Amino acid sequence: CRDSDGELHKFGSNWRDADCNDCSCDKNGMNCCSSYETPVSYDTEKCESIFNKETCTYKVVEKDDHSKECPVHAWVG
Repeated sequence: CRDSDGELHKFGSNWRDADCNDCSCDKNGMNCCSSYETPVSYDTEKCESIFNKETCTYKVVEKDDHSKECPVHAWVG
């Protein structure tokens, strides 16, 4: 399988791409899906979500003070 960066992957292989997708390759082709959950239910007036591409995770923090995390009531992914 050839990924979006042009790199070849062997049948039966698994990898995480630069966009935090978990990918696999088999005789039917390549399949990728997101490796992370996205916060969808939190106070958007007071808080914002920040994606960390190194850890492939979101953190939801107060807009005025990023050291304070906000509660998240639902995630999708």
